[in-house]
Amino acid sequence: MIRRSLALTALVSAGLLALTACAAPAGGNGATDAPDDDGTAVDTDAPLYDQLPDSVKEAGKIVMAGDTHPPYRTLEEDGSITGIDPDLQALLSKQLGVPFEIQTVSGMEAILTGMNSGRYDAFNGPLRTTPEREADFDAIVWMTTITSYVYLAERADELSDPEALCGSRVAGVSGSVTESQLARYADWCTAEGLSTPEFVGLEDTNSTFLAVNSDRADYAGTTQTAALDLQAAEPDRYEFLVQSEEQGAGIDQLALVTPKGNGLAEPLFAAFEAIFENGEYEDLMKEWDLTQVAVDEPLLNPLTSK
Repeated sequence: MIRRSLALTALVSAGLLALTACAAPAGGNGATDAPDDDGTAVDTDAPLYDQLPDSVKEAGKIVMAGDTHPPYRTLEEDGSITGIDPDLQALLSKQLGVPFEIQTVSGMEAILTGMNSGRYDAFNGPLRTTPEREADFDAIVWMTTITSYVYLAERADELSDPEALCGSRVAGVSGSVTESQLARYADWCTAEGLSTPEFVGLEDTNSTFLAVNSDRADYAGTTQTAALDLQAAEPDRYEFLVQSEEQGAGIDQLALVTPKGNGLAEPLFAAFEAIFENGEYEDLMKEWDLTQVAVDEPLLNPLTSK
């Protein structure tokens, strides 16, 4: 199962909602320049350093927007961020020669607006790519998704059946992949002659779990990895349903997105290609129990590049 116990789930149970901007160090190997302000180093000899835009070379880092979404990004008690995202960025950093810094942001609208204004260089979701999104952002697909629906174990008798989700209240992050996945689930409910679920849009994953705890929602829709992590942390409190292929799962492609025109898409995509080729991507997906949503190769703007 998930390799580490993540601190955010404990915070969720306690009802804490602290969000703090911080950096996740990810330095390269080989010859380095002087360390930048946060103590990490720039590696000008990295394979793809020369492909980086001048703005990133001058900044000495790539700034990532990131909401709290365990196990992708977990805010630890000491203010650091752990998870899949920092681990992936450490691999990409070895190829690009600059560290990544994660700044926590609440709400998809704030994240996308912040990227368009130049405050953030990129965002790694989990975010589904769409033709409309690819009109504004370059999208690098590196995994797919299976949505799970978390509920309180004490309500298992009434909520454990997949049909129980039909007609229920489902909390999810507004604009996230959960919203589109739930729409497909609703189509299945209609085909079965059942009521459609109600989507309760909230700002972040933390809020969706709190909505379940406070009975403002019956389920919290999230990635399967996040559901597994939450259940592992508190096995007696939470259970979850997994959306099946029949109910529309496994269709959406999840991507790292970066604003068009900022010069990062090509070097980032090349870095992804490198970690696929050298086996580090496969190792990462195994380490985080993500093999079922892994892809054979990264794709750049797959919905609009044809």
